[in-house]
Amino acid sequence: MSALGRLGQLVTTLFVASVLIFVAMQVLPGDPAEVLLGMNADPAAIAALRTEMGLDRPLVVQFTSWLGGVLTGDFGVSATYEVPVSSLIVERAVVSVPLALLAVTISIGLALPVGIFAAVRRGRGADRAAMGAALIGLSVPNMWLGLMLIYVFAVLLGVSPAGGFPGWEVGIGRAFGALWMPAVALALPQAAILTRIVRTSVVEAMDEDYVALARAKGRSVAGAVIRHALPNAWAPILTIIGLQFGFLVSGAVVIETVFSLPGIGRLLFQAVSQRDLMVVAGVVFVLVAAVVVINSLCDLLAAWLNPRQRADLGGGS
Repeated sequence: MSALGRLGQLVTTLFVASVLIFVAMQVLPGDPAEVLLGMNADPAAIAALRTEMGLDRPLVVQFTSWLGGVLTGDFGVSATYEVPVSSLIVERAVVSVPLALLAVTISIGLALPVGIFAAVRRGRGADRAAMGAALIGLSVPNMWLGLMLIYVFAVLLGVSPAGGFPGWEVGIGRAFGALWMPAVALALPQAAILTRIVRTSVVEAMDEDYVALARAKGRSVAGAVIRHALPNAWAPILTIIGLQFGFLVSGAVVIETVFSLPGIGRLLFQAVSQRDLMVVAGVVFVLVAAVVVINSLCDLLAAWLNPRQRADLGGGS
């Protein structure tokens, strides 16, 4: 698929996502105005709030207005915080974005060497040990892992804060000191998945004739893997890395709550609890858009790294 075709697919996906998000907000039980004012509120006050929130307008008008705001970065005003939703998202993103980047870095940093090592030692004890460890990591819920990290490093050893975020103004060291445990809790299950994908992809590439030819010319196993097998194994690895951003988004809702981090995930949890539909819709759309865009970029990068697909980026299908 050409780059233009991928862009059209991206826009279509985001539009469909916006429709689904809006529909989901409409079918949720309960009246947002009634939830905000309380069950015993005056009906006239509830009706006035519904008018203020635009809930009494036709659904088509509501959707058109909301979509127009999304295209300009205006997600409306939070009924709970009484501030623009976009400012809430930006404020919380300074915690969630570094957390996600740190988690991805840890995941890739663990998965690549372990997966490659297991592939090179396939069928041996080291391979079985690495895959066994990956299976254990895959089976551990990140919420339980987060609680265990708090117990060990905050309660028993006292070397890390149990939760909260001091802010970037206190220094990068203290800020990342509050993020490393939640990042590890998010990263380890994803690293386990990625390790197995790296191993499988490298093993398949190592069985190709060009790797055998490189070995016949005297190149070492490590050299053949790094120079020939790994570049041709990147496509499925990058695809999984892109997909993992979606799991990081869903996991962040739990992990940010466990560690009391003022991030986007916790904001979404609070907005759902408070029935703040504007915040829910805005946050969900931003998260969906981030996942879709990152997956598209990973697909483009994987295609660019594959010489057989690189020509398709300029045109054709």
